[in-house]
Amino acid sequence: MDNILISSAQLIVPGHPQNGNIVDILIEAGNISRIAPRIKPTNKQIHVIDGKGRIVSAGFFDLHANFGEPGLETKEDIITGTAAAAAGGYTGVAVYPNTNPPIHSRSEVALVVNSAKGNIVDVYPVGTISKRREGKELAELYDMRLAGAIAFSDGDHAVQQAGLMGRALLYAKGFEGLVISFPEDESVAGGHQMNEGQMSTYLGMKGKPNLAESLMVSRDLFLAEYNDARIHFTSISTAESVDLIKKAKAKGLNVTCDVAAHNLVYTDEEVVGFDSNFKVNPPLRTKKDIKALLKGLKEGTIDAVVSQHTPHEVEYKNVEFQIAKEGILGLQTTLPFLIEAGFTADDIVRYLAVQPRQVVGKDIPTVEVGSEANLVLFDMNERWMLDTNTNKSKSENSPVFGQELRGKVKVVINHGQLVEIK
Repeated sequence: MDNILISSAQLIVPGHPQNGNIVDILIEAGNISRIAPRIKPTNKQIHVIDGKGRIVSAGFFDLHANFGEPGLETKEDIITGTAAAAAGGYTGVAVYPNTNPPIHSRSEVALVVNSAKGNIVDVYPVGTISKRREGKELAELYDMRLAGAIAFSDGDHAVQQAGLMGRALLYAKGFEGLVISFPEDESVAGGHQMNEGQMSTYLGMKGKPNLAESLMVSRDLFLAEYNDARIHFTSISTAESVDLIKKAKAKGLNVTCDVAAHNLVYTDEEVVGFDSNFKVNPPLRTKKDIKALLKGLKEGTIDAVVSQHTPHEVEYKNVEFQIAKEGILGLQTTLPFLIEAGFTADDIVRYLAVQPRQVVGKDIPTVEVGSEANLVLFDMNERWMLDTNTNKSKSENSPVFGQELRGKVKVVINHGQLVEIK
């Protein structure tokens, strides 16, 4: 990588002495060598990047993304997944075990870790809680941790057995591992197509009630408290879940949670057109739920925003809504969704760069002289279109495909590598 000068960008790094200031950042041999209000290039070997009107911060970190590797590479592999991540401003992603085979032993963990070596985006596998994600027998959590697993979850298969979940929490506690709960009571949610409410009644489709999520949140909070263990809830979507977690935090429980970006901007009213790209799990909820989720973020109840990036081949989405697979692309659209939801640059850095790393115990990249450059440069106002030219994923299952979006990542720098997004 050539020496790089980012000029006239607003630095947003909480706690930094120059937080909020317009600065130039000089990067030499992959490390930050100087930060000043004005740096004049000393030779022609410096690649100058115009940061005027743009934000520079530590690279984003996604707590919940799905790649297809191993076994489902036709959906997404590590190369295309990390390309989409970089285009979305991410320098780190946690990938879930919704693969075939699942990431349920040290072999699969090692495969993902080794396949991602040398990439501009750091890839952290999330190992399963149970073998084969069947919810019957505890997987080899500690072995996976030693091989590089950052946390443990059964992905979109919620653990239905309370005893198994309790044992996972207790066992992971012994080596400071993190158990992630995808809260869904299948006996209540079974066979759902969308959110249960007026719209599902109007459309005549089986709905998933808020109760299916809040029941499981309540159960797992009880289990975490009983075992004095930490727990993280991913992709919460209801007002009831926010309230339960808020009370648990006030009580002193070691609990964190995240929300998917699309659940902050879309409601179940979008489903009226039967566009399968609005079919997600948890489903799109109501305006009341979105209001509670936004409030939960601002109050600190919700710790992070995730992409819940879930690519699918066209044959799984370009079908009737009832039989379509759940999930949408998210890595490249999380920033625009947060801008649409009304968040400031400071909010975005907090929910995408700082607090996600705190959840999994990863160091927040420092923007200091002498530190390795791990940066994102993004524009809050630039408009662009997600289409076949800009999409980096193998798949195209996004509700905003072909639409103009506001908020664009311009540059990602990490491990001495530079990606400029055109």
